[in-house]
Formats: sequence, C-alpha cells, structure tokens
Amino acid sequence: MKTLVLFLISIPLLAAPLGPQGIIGTKANPKRVARLQITKGGVYENYLVDSNWVGGNRVKITADNVTLRNCEIRNASGNGIGVFGKNVLIENCKIHHLLAGTFKQQADAHGITGRWGKILIRNCDIGLISGDCIQFDPDRKSTGQVMIENCRLWTGPLPADAASFKKGERPGENAVDTKTMSKGERAQLIIRNCILAGWKQPGQISLMAALNLKENINATVVNCVFLDNEVAFRLRGPTSRKGAWVRIERCAIYRSEVGVRAEDTIANLKIHRLGFGKDVKRQYHTPDCDFGPDYENTGQFVAPAIEEALRKGLR
Repeated sequence: MKTLVLFLISIPLLAAPLGPQGIIGTKANPKRVARLQITKGGVYENYLVDSNWVGGNRVKITADNVTLRNCEIRNASGNGIGVFGKNVLIENCKIHHLLAGTFKQQADAHGITGRWGKILIRNCDIGLISGDCIQFDPDRKSTGQVMIENCRLWTGPLPADAASFKKGERPGENAVDTKTMSKGERAQLIIRNCILAGWKQPGQISLMAALNLKENINATVVNCVFLDNEVAFRLRGPTSRKGAWVRIERCAIYRSEVGVRAEDTIANLKIHRLGFGKDVKRQYHTPDCDFGPDYENTGQFVAPAIEEALRKGLR
C-alpha cells in the first residue's frame, strides 16, 4: 500500500489546507449494513453502517492490508471502527452519533480505536461520540504507528435527542487519547492538517481537552487548528507510566481556556511556531510542576484570522 510506505517520510515544510477535502462519507447507492467485519485484505468502500444503537465494534478490521473508503458509520453505542490489523488506511469516512451511557454517566464509544500498527486515518470527519474520536490502544497491548491527517475531530451540543442523550448535551472526552504498553518502543503518532474543535464545558468529564497525549508515545502535531476547547493540548509526563514526548510545529489555538497544559514535569517537549488568538485566556499552564528537561519553545506568533488559517494552513 503506497500510502503507508510514505508513513515515516519527514513531514513536509509547506503549509496545506486544513480538515477534510472533497467527498466525505458515502457516495450514491451505498451498501447499507448494521455491521461490517473485515477478515481479508482489500478495498472496502461506500458502506453505510447504521447500527440502531447496538454496541461493539461496528466495523471490525482483523485483516492486514485493508483500505476502508467513503463510508458512514452512525447510530451506535459501541465503537465506530476497531482496527486489529496492520497496514490499514481509513479515508473519506464520516463517523458520528456513537453514544454509550448517558450524559451524566459517561461510557466510552470511540470513533476509531484498536491496536497501534501502521494505521493512516485520512480525510475523515468524526464527531458527536461519547468517548474519544480516536484512541489507541485502550488495552495497552501494542506499539506501532498511527498517522491522522486532514481530519475534523469535533464535538458540540447534540442537535436532537439521540440514544439516552438529550438535545443540547455535549458528548465526548477528547479528540485524540493515547494509551500504550508500559515498556518497549515508543508508539509513533503524527497528527497534521487537522481541525480539533468543541472540547469544552459543559461536558461529560471535568477536564475536556482536544489532545490528551500521554504514556509511551513520540508524537508530532503539525499544521493544526484548535477551536473552542477547554484545553487544546493536554500533555502528560511520567507518573506510574512513562510520559509522552511531544513536538508541536506550526499550529494555532483560538477561543480556548488553556492552550498548552503541561503536566507531571513533562520532558522533551518541543514547540516551534505555536500561534494564539487573542481570545485564548491562558496560553500555558503547568499545574503544580514546571516544564521538564529539554523543553524548547521558539517562534510564538499571533494567530491569523481563523478563516485564513483553515484555508491556507500555517507557516
């Protein structure tokens, strides 16, 4: 799969438009199913997976070398896509209304989850879920690579009653959450050209963050815009588990309570050209700690107009 061969090539220096581009979701005459189980490699496209609020992984990928393209996954109390194979490309998909539990009794239903392992999530729109838009690995049994590019990862008030939720309630925890094995090689995460929006109060958990990056990962976030979040970057250092290593390049934060929340004396945090809108109340917060060893922060700037950042990207 040529796309995944390019996974570890260095991130390009040119700015690029943010968020999904072109047709997202199904095309004409989709195949309508309640669940899709993929046990053989190949290309699977134009499925509408409408689950009538059933749980479990609504699309379950257990094969290697799979492409899932132009699908819509909705109306479930379980995960949208569970990935348990390697060399998997998910692109042009729309995933929404995955709601477990109730607003007051939060329960996880993730957009995309599973095992680390050369996963590329590209040009997708994921929102209105009661867990995380993307979480790897909830079982902490794997390491590998995940790239997320040109996606919109969002939440907001529900437009109508759905499952056990009421109109106006805001579901979800994070746009991206990371979990890893405690030992072994660091999992590699790249997030680029993405829009992360709406992770704020009133919400299902006490601290809402677009990115909750923690444990044994090496993460790079580049050319992304963060809008209307309680916390844009929640970056967590070592506790009983290893702390994250994070690099931030050419990103911008708007209309948020906190830009960067650095916890547990996080080490090896590298920030280059992070922009802030005037409506960010607190740019940096280090609760009961300080930045750890090898902290770097250069090139901070005043963020351009949101529309310009989304259209042109950030330089």
